Amino acid sequence: MERPSEKLLLNCSATDPNKILPMKYNWARKHYKDGVANNWTPEEVNMQKDVEMWKSPDALTSHERRLVLWNMGFFSTAESLTANNIVLTVYRHVTNPECRQYLLRQAFEEAIHTDTFIYCCDTLGLDPDDVYSMYMSIPSIKAKDDFVIDITKSILDPNFSTEGRENIQKFVHDLVGFYVIMEGIFFYAGFVMMLSFLRQNKMVGVGEQFQFILRDESVHLAFGCDLINNIVIENPEIWTEDFKATLVANIKRAVDLEHAYACDCLPKGILGLNADAIHQYVKYVADRRLERINLPKQYNVANPFPWMSEVIDLKKEKNFFETRVTEYKTGGVLSWEE
Repeated sequence: MERPSEKLLLNCSATDPNKILPMKYNWARKHYKDGVANNWTPEEVNMQKDVEMWKSPDALTSHERRLVLWNMGFFSTAESLTANNIVLTVYRHVTNPECRQYLLRQAFEEAIHTDTFIYCCDTLGLDPDDVYSMYMSIPSIKAKDDFVIDITKSILDPNFSTEGRENIQKFVHDLVGFYVIMEGIFFYAGFVMMLSFLRQNKMVGVGEQFQFILRDESVHLAFGCDLINNIVIENPEIWTEDFKATLVANIKRAVDLEHAYACDCLPKGILGLNADAIHQYVKYVADRRLERINLPKQYNVANPFPWMSEVIDLKKEKNFFETRVTEYKTGGVLSWEE
C-alpha cells in the first residue's frame, strides 16, 4: 500500500522526480559521485602496441585471438542490451530523483562502453559484421543473451506497472537479471580472461579498456544491489521463500551458461587459464552476488584468481593510474564490488 507522506522507490505519489533535495537515498548519490570520479573515454588508451601485436602473425596464437574476438563479440552487444534496459524500463519505473540521476550516469557509461568496442574494432581493423553478429552466430553467447532477455521481459511490456505485490516481485526479479546476472556474473568471466592478457603484457590497450569497464561495472553492480535491497526493505511482503528460490535458481542457471561460454572461449588452456578455473571463479563470484542481495551462498568455493581482487582494489593499482591521460580525482578511496 502506498504511504503518500513518505518518499519511496516505487509507487509513491509523494515523489517529485524534478525535486532532488532533500535526498533520502544517499547511497544513490554516493554511487553517482563514484561514477563521476571514474570518468574516462576509450581514446585515452594508447592502442599502438595492440595494433602491432594483432597484425603480427606470430605474436598471438589462434586460441588467444579467438578469446579476444569472442569477448569483443559478447561485450559489444551486451553493453547495448544493458543500456536499453536502463533507459527503457528501469528509469521509467524508479521515479526517485537521486536514483534517476545515477541511472543517467550509468546510461552515459554504457554509451562509453559501446564506444570502446567501436574504437577497438576500428583500431584493430576487425570486421564489425563478425564481431557484432556473434550474439546470434555463437551458441554460447546467444544462450546468455537469450536468458537475460527471457528473465527481464516482464518490465519491457509497455503496459507493465509496479502496483501490487506480484508486479513488484516481477520488477525485482528483472532487476536481478539486469544487475546481478548480466553485469555481476556474465561480465566477470570476460573480465578475468581479458585482464589475464594485461598481466601477460599482451593486448595491453584492450586490457586497460576492460579494466576501465570493470571499474564502472563494479559501481553499476553496487547501485543495482542497493536498489534491489531497498525495494525489498520497503516492500517486505515480496520476499517469500518461493520468490527467493526463483532468484537462486536463475543465478545458478547463469553460472551454468557462463561455464558453457568459458568452455567455448577456452577449448584449450592459455595464459594460465582454463574452463574449469573460470567455472570456479564464476561460482565464487555468484556466491558474492547472492550474499549481496541477502540470499544464501550455493557453492562455497575459493577464488582461483586472487589477483583479480588487486585489479579491483584501485589503491593497489598505482601503475595503472600513471598510464592515464587524466588521473582520477578520488578513485583511490572508492570501494569496489568483485
